[in-house]
Amino acid sequence: MKTVVKLMVIVGLFMTGKQWVQAAQGSGNKVIRYSEYGAKGDGVTDDFDAIIKAHEAANKAGLKVIADAGATYYIGGADKTAIIQTDVDWGDAKFIFDDRNIANRNTNIFNVSSKLPATEITTVKTLKKNQQKLDLSLPYSSFVVANNNTVRNYIRWGPDANKGYPQTDVFVVDRNGNVDMKAPIIWDFATITSMTAYPVDPEILTVKGGRFTTIAHQMQPPQRYTSRGISITRSNVVIDGVYHTVTEELDLTVPYNGFLSVSNCTNVTIQNCLLTARKISNMGTYELTVNRSTNVSFINCTQMNDIHSTGTWGIMGTNYSKNLYLDSCHFSRFDAHMGVANATIRNSSFGRQGLNIIGCGTFLIENSKVNAYTFINMRSDYGSTWEGEVIIRNCQFLPRNGLQADAVIIGGENQGQHDFGYQCYMPRKITIDGLVINDIHTPPNYTGPKIFANFNRDYTNANYVEKFPYIITEEVSIRNLTIKSGKPLNVSANPYMFRNVKIVNSE
Repeated sequence: MKTVVKLMVIVGLFMTGKQWVQAAQGSGNKVIRYSEYGAKGDGVTDDFDAIIKAHEAANKAGLKVIADAGATYYIGGADKTAIIQTDVDWGDAKFIFDDRNIANRNTNIFNVSSKLPATEITTVKTLKKNQQKLDLSLPYSSFVVANNNTVRNYIRWGPDANKGYPQTDVFVVDRNGNVDMKAPIIWDFATITSMTAYPVDPEILTVKGGRFTTIAHQMQPPQRYTSRGISITRSNVVIDGVYHTVTEELDLTVPYNGFLSVSNCTNVTIQNCLLTARKISNMGTYELTVNRSTNVSFINCTQMNDIHSTGTWGIMGTNYSKNLYLDSCHFSRFDAHMGVANATIRNSSFGRQGLNIIGCGTFLIENSKVNAYTFINMRSDYGSTWEGEVIIRNCQFLPRNGLQADAVIIGGENQGQHDFGYQCYMPRKITIDGLVINDIHTPPNYTGPKIFANFNRDYTNANYVEKFPYIITEEVSIRNLTIKSGKPLNVSANPYMFRNVKIVNSE
C-alpha cells in the first residue's frame, strides 16, 4: 500500500493542469483553481493566460472556478478574454487590470456567456406594438433583439446632436413565440432588417467575490470608449460581492464603457457590490452599463467615491432596456439614455446627477433621496419623453445637495421644433404620495418649488406653433407633500404651457 501511495505522489509531480482536473474529477473534487494552470498570484507575473486556460477547462468539464485565497492576479493589456460559463468564486483574491498599454480597447477581461448558440430569425417580417405572439418555434426560451435599419429613432438634439440610430426593440419569447408581456414590444416595425434570438439558459450562473483594481488607460483624449472589465451576455446571472477601484486616472481621462456591462440578455442581478465612478472624460464614462437587456437588478450596490463630486461622471448608463430595478443603492446617477421601458427604484440615494429618464411604462421611485438639480430630469437631448406614468412615493429631495438652487420636481425641455424620430410625451399621470422638499438654500425672489421646469420658454401664448407637438401631462395627484421653506407649490415658471394639467391635491 505504501508503495502505491508513493507512486501516486511521484506521478502527480509530473501531471499537467488538465491531468490534475481529470484526477480531481475522479477523486470527487469538483472545482478548478487558477494555480492549477500556472497562475502565480504574486501581483507581478501576468497570469492572464493561466486564468483563460483554467476557465476553458472549467467550461469544458462543467466545473466551478475558485480563486486561490490571498492571491493577487496581475492582468496585462493582451487582446484576450477569459470566457466564464460556470460558477465562479473569486473570494478575497485581488485582480489588477493594467490598462496603461492595451492592445485592443474593445476587449473585455472576462465575458460571462452562454454555451447555447444564438439563432438568426428570418421568418418574422413585421412587428406590432404590444404584439403577444410571434410565429416561431425555438429550441429554448429566448431573448430577442429586433432591428429596422430603415427607421431612425433617438435623433439626438443639442450639443451632441446626431442622426439617430436604427429602430431597436428587445423582448423575451418562449419556445412557441409567446411574448413575455411584462416587457412588451414597444414599437411598430414595418419591416425587420435583422432579428436575433439569444437562448435563455435555464440555470442561474453565479459569479462571487473579487477585489479588482484598474490602472487606468493613460492615452490622452480624444479617445473612443474602452471596454476592459466584466461583460455579461448570458441570461440568468448573479454577480455578487464584486469590489472595483480605479487608480492613476488622468485629470481628463479616457472614456470607459463600464466595468460591469450587461447586454443582449435577461434576468441579471448585480448585488452587494462596491464600485467607483470615473473622472470626467471628454465623453461619458461609466462603471455600469446596461444595453439591450431586460429584467436587470442592482441590489445593495454602493459607489465608493463621493456621489456629489463634480469631478466624476455619472456611474451608470443604459440603452434599449426594460424592467430595470434598483434597491438599496447609493449612486451619483441613474440614467436611461436611449430608452427604458419600466423602472423601479427603492430605498436608494442619488447624488449630483440624479435621476435621468427617457422611455415609457411606469417609473416608480419610493423611500429614496435625490440630491440633484431636479428630482427627476427628463433628458432634453432625447425629447424629454416618458410615455406612461411616474410615481413618487415617500421620498426626499434636497436640491443640489443643499447648495443654492430652485426646487423643481420634473425637469426637462422640448420646444416642439425637433424630430426625435418618435412622438414625445410628458408622463400622462404623475403621482406624488409622500415627498419632502428640503428647499433650504434658495435663490433671491424664490416663490416656492415647482412641479415642472420651464420646458419651453417661447410657449407662452396661443400663437406659438410646434412643428412636432409635445404631449403634456394630463394629471398630477399630490398628497403628503412637505415643503421645508413654507412656500407654496407652483405648477411651473411657465404656467401657460401647463394650463390644462389637472392638479388633484388630496391633503
